[in-house]
Amino acid sequence: MLPHDNDQAKIRQIVGIIRRSTAKVVVAFSPSAYLLPLTEEIALQNLTERQWIASEAWATSSVFHTRQLLPFLGGALGIAIRRGDIPGLQDFLLSLRPDFDPGNNMVSMFWEEMFSCKFKADSPDKVCTGQESLEGTESAYSDVSALRHSYNVYKAVYALAHALHDLLGCKPGTGPFPGHSCVELHTLQPWQLVPYLQRVNFTTSFGDQVSFDKNGDALAIYDVMNWQRAADGTIKTVTVGVFDESSPPGQKLLLEEENIFWNFESHNPPHSICSEPCPPGTRRAIRKGEPVCCFDCLPCADGEISNQTDSRECYRCPVDFWSNQLRDHCVPKEIEFLSFQEPLGISLTTISVLGACICAVTLSVFARHRNTPVVKANNSELSFLLLLSLTLCFLCSLLFIGQPQRWTCQLRHAAFGISFALSISCILVKTIVVVMAFRAARPGGNAMKWFGVQQQRGTVLAFTVIQAVICVVWLTTASPMPSKNTRSQKAKIIYECAVGSIAGFSALLGYIGLLAAVSFLLAFLARNLPDNFNEAKFITFSMLIFCAVWIAFVPAYVSSPGKYSDAVEVFAILASSFGLLGAIFAPKCFIILLHPEKNTKKALMGRESAKK
Repeated sequence: MLPHDNDQAKIRQIVGIIRRSTAKVVVAFSPSAYLLPLTEEIALQNLTERQWIASEAWATSSVFHTRQLLPFLGGALGIAIRRGDIPGLQDFLLSLRPDFDPGNNMVSMFWEEMFSCKFKADSPDKVCTGQESLEGTESAYSDVSALRHSYNVYKAVYALAHALHDLLGCKPGTGPFPGHSCVELHTLQPWQLVPYLQRVNFTTSFGDQVSFDKNGDALAIYDVMNWQRAADGTIKTVTVGVFDESSPPGQKLLLEEENIFWNFESHNPPHSICSEPCPPGTRRAIRKGEPVCCFDCLPCADGEISNQTDSRECYRCPVDFWSNQLRDHCVPKEIEFLSFQEPLGISLTTISVLGACICAVTLSVFARHRNTPVVKANNSELSFLLLLSLTLCFLCSLLFIGQPQRWTCQLRHAAFGISFALSISCILVKTIVVVMAFRAARPGGNAMKWFGVQQQRGTVLAFTVIQAVICVVWLTTASPMPSKNTRSQKAKIIYECAVGSIAGFSALLGYIGLLAAVSFLLAFLARNLPDNFNEAKFITFSMLIFCAVWIAFVPAYVSSPGKYSDAVEVFAILASSFGLLGAIFAPKCFIILLHPEKNTKKALMGRESAKK
């Protein structure tokens, strides 16, 4: 609010606000008298590079058109009442003479001032004749090039004339009153002229349309003025456009932009904005205590987007989608699972197939040398069954690789559990056989007759069937199923097999752990048997490896994200399988293939005799 009392402290405060503001455009609604002290203070403080927008009250005021204010107010834009030509007015003014109306003192006074003469005959000055010509003179009186208020008076008079013409020419049935009646001239009241005024619609000789809206207001029409440098260094106002409310939409404001003077170093329109528009991928955050045009652009959070400029909020992507790097549109989430095509999957697949091939080669070696003492001394039937089960252990790890399907989810843990139960059952029975064989070798020992071949087969079958029952119960009550995990990693969909029942999975692992613990305990107790019965030592070592791998598996599995949990389980299967294969069969293959001279009954029995 501009002070009305020329308060300099208040004026300096306003100038300080303008200086500190990031806005480059200043809109001033004020009479000239209140605005002039402010412009003088602006000149005093040398505040330039501002675009002024003038209201009608001072847009054409000549009080500002000075050389001193040109650097500060030059380029200002404002609106002014429409200027127009009044046909015949200039000819009428130039034809006026004082003798037309001897009693019109205003014309006589103007005449004396214009021609520096007096009408009094006794005056020492030049005597006016009244025949002097106004043509060729320059004065505000004869200048009709910038008629604004007069032009509006002219339009008002013509509007009234059109209304009176319609009133006088009204015919019954076409009038504006009830029943389309006309007014009676001998009883005419002033208010009865209003309906005719509301129906006025004509175009002046200058091309302006004159009409009124439903409220009785004339349709607005204004000239757009631009303050430019005059030849003498002052300010002149130039019409650079027009606002016409009667024009069609989109054409109401017409500007001659090439003719506008911009008082900036760049000579271009000012870039007046507190904050740049927020690009897509961000949202607007209004700054407290500042205008609404001042805001910060905050990036959308992960999983949210904005795809419009100056968006007020970010929108969350659907469940299966995620925001792109620019946060301006949603893209399908990356699908993750342990694939056969990726390096990790290829490596695990290669190791799995390699392990199965080693088992097959070992099996063929044992089959070829099945009648040798080394093979026969270690229960060849159980060895063949153990090699077969280890082959299945290696191959079942392939079910954990590739996109989870319903059948692979159901088969992977069942195959893994039954294969390892069969393997550990064979090792457990081999351990029992070793202990029984040693006891049978003692004088009077007959332990082997209670644990013969049939009992061995039955024990392996029984231990394996128990695991099979656990798997059947698990699969029928809460079967593992493929699922989309969107919680572990927000930007990815992890395809995994949900175990269905933690209790079922725990029972499967727990049973294998129980068999391994019993095997380890028996083998550990039998570790001091004579050398020719050193099978117990190999079993002890294999069980140590097996238990170490699966004890380490639990925390590694729980802490591994996404596909790496499957990779950890595959690694545990392969590591424990290689541990069993290497600890139990590597020493035997070493003797069979590299030291066949030791693969004799005499050599095996000789170690015991030498020890004695």
